[in-house]
Amino acid sequence: MLTRGVILFAHGSRDPLWHKPMEAVADQVRALDPQAHVVCAYLELTEPDLPSTARQLVAQGVQQLTVVPMFLGVGRHAREDLPLLVEGMRLEHPNVDIRLQAAVGENPQLVSLLAKIALGTEHPL
Repeated sequence: MLTRGVILFAHGSRDPLWHKPMEAVADQVRALDPQAHVVCAYLELTEPDLPSTARQLVAQGVQQLTVVPMFLGVGRHAREDLPLLVEGMRLEHPNVDIRLQAAVGENPQLVSLLAKIALGTEHPL
């Protein structure tokens, strides 16, 4: 069985409170799959960045790495910057299976959940 890593990748912010929801998602992923190595990485304004996070996980023996873009919208960062970063990771770690998921905002389940949240708790789910 391959050792699996998951990187939750977000934009980043200098505000330390901004990271709390991202870390909460990481905690939930860890609870769902205790065997997975789950970490957060950021594009800018904070650390760790994506390439150094990948290096850390590979050094821990991760053989399969999934990058999850935690973006609601698919702007330039998700369309252009992220694929270049992932391609660089693939070149640096040719023996690691590196997968790039679609941005979470493109997932119909998340869109549906956000619509339900927008309607409030009194709306039947």
